[in-house]
Amino acid sequence: MRSIAVVSGFTYNVNPARILFGLGASANVAAEVSSLGCSRALVLSTPFQASDAERLAANLGPVAVGVFTQAAMHTPVDVTENAMAAFEAANADCVIAVGGGSTIGLGKAIAYRNDAPQVVIATTYAGSEVTPILGQTENGLKTTVRHAKILPEVVIYDPELTLGLPVAMSVTSGLNAMAHAVEAVYAENRNPVTSLMAVEGVRALRDALPGIVENPESIEARSEALYGAWLCGAVLGTVGMALHHKICHTLGGTFDLPHADTHAIMLPHSAAYNAPAAKGEMQPLTDLFGSSIGGGLWDFAKSLGAPMALRELNVRDVDLDHATEIATRNPYWNPRPIESQAIRELLQQAFEGRRPE
Repeated sequence: MRSIAVVSGFTYNVNPARILFGLGASANVAAEVSSLGCSRALVLSTPFQASDAERLAANLGPVAVGVFTQAAMHTPVDVTENAMAAFEAANADCVIAVGGGSTIGLGKAIAYRNDAPQVVIATTYAGSEVTPILGQTENGLKTTVRHAKILPEVVIYDPELTLGLPVAMSVTSGLNAMAHAVEAVYAENRNPVTSLMAVEGVRALRDALPGIVENPESIEARSEALYGAWLCGAVLGTVGMALHHKICHTLGGTFDLPHADTHAIMLPHSAAYNAPAAKGEMQPLTDLFGSSIGGGLWDFAKSLGAPMALRELNVRDVDLDHATEIATRNPYWNPRPIESQAIRELLQQAFEGRRPE
């Protein structure tokens, strides 16, 4: 399949982000802010990581001119508006996002509106820090937008900062990152480079996550997971999304479900749905799990203690019809046709937590 893609031609767009990876890399924050021509940073975090943001701001001294700690899942527009007001009140000229997808999303939302340079200190395996994609929620509807202004200029990966990430969050965050790469291998605008990166990213997370479950303090496993998350996110930033992300955006935005948990539960089912239409493209991933891709991913997630059923997230059976209607409305491109009955059955299977066959 790879030789055919090369012969027929392809397009590969490289996103121009600066990546700092390694133990102690987070010590370079002030220098990176300066390299962007900035000197007045607004530090962002969720309420959960407020102490981390405050500590960073204190270490940065006059470089940090404010701290905003109200980042939330799915990037609610009203939160972004409050953050924009804080940015302007502090006369900031850039943002520093400390955390995972919620905080990174807020930084992107600010940059999309005012083109502020962004420095991200990634502390989970979200992968969104290296994409020019923003998902934001307003009035119960989550929409996505892709724009060059959204891509963070600098991303810092310091494995030491992930040692405190709880095992359960590490697992779901890692499976979320895997979902980016699984969709990338059959994306409409895939190419040989992104496919190689996607498979390697999934391989790294497959090897790292069991090590984190066994020993959360393993710096080797934490480093491997961050490496995999970077690759998976970088791939998502260069290709299109398909059924999996459409369903997860629908569920997350409509029912306010936890982002990573939703991806973790849906991944085996969306992969199984598309497997018949993208068998060749998905074969390298199937080989990694030694089974059918859907069943193999389900077995892997279960072995890690991940959430397995949508009902665990307080989704109700009666919600599935509404979710199906939204997910099949204006669908993303997908290798297998989007059929309402089939999607309803997929959601029922995920709701019950059944292993996809």
